Amino acid sequence: MNFLKKLFRGNTTPEEEVQRQGEVPDFEALKRDGLRALNERNPSEAVDILCQALQIQNDFEVRFALSNALVGCNQLAKAYEELQKLAEIQPGNINVFIRMAEVACEMKNYTAMGEACERGKLLDKDNVEINLLYARACLGVDDSVNALAMLTKTILLNENYTEAYQLRGELLLKMGDLDGAEADVEWVLNHKITLSDALLLKARIENARQHHANALEFYNQFIAQNASNSDVLRERSAVKQALGDQQGAADDLKQANELDAEKQQVV
Repeated sequence: MNFLKKLFRGNTTPEEEVQRQGEVPDFEALKRDGLRALNERNPSEAVDILCQALQIQNDFEVRFALSNALVGCNQLAKAYEELQKLAEIQPGNINVFIRMAEVACEMKNYTAMGEACERGKLLDKDNVEINLLYARACLGVDDSVNALAMLTKTILLNENYTEAYQLRGELLLKMGDLDGAEADVEWVLNHKITLSDALLLKARIENARQHHANALEFYNQFIAQNASNSDVLRERSAVKQALGDQQGAADDLKQANELDAEKQQVV
């Protein structure tokens, strides 16, 4: 192998070898290695390599990948900054604003999330993802009216969008519209019965209707899939109390307190 290398490269002096090793890294090689590191879920390595690549060439794909790698490193603010740069480079690319909204959501910066969605809607007001994300942004700032409008529009655009039905059902329950909430959760259960959030929503609707036996059935199904949720255990405890099951209520409350104590020890 060494012979072949020498054959194609020729003889090199020590000085030439040092110069060759000191050459500027190839952009395409760095880009390839950075993307591979990201795909292999090594975000820290990906950040280092992709930053080197960007020092050589300002490339849209590399910067977008860098933003994702920064998210993987939990550097959300830096990831958002990279996306802002991309928005300046390609202001007509709706995918940039979708990603900006997603990162802002992880940051719990619902104002920035809403602004990203508004810019995205200027490009395509009927984009399903943008409308759902805008609804989430509205929920984040307790704007129930606009959140409801965005969720309803999302469902009109895609009548099979399970997440939109789920979110709208939760919102309608919060707004006191039990019939509307139940219609949405029934749709979810009929189309995706294993979705645990829908089971919890159904339990809460039945509880709000004072249908405690039905509520208990759905609380049981949810807790079977999420046994470590102390808040829901307390909710089920109250339902059991209403049904006269004092021991069951006490057991749920005890388990909830134990789970909370374990979480505090971990922290």
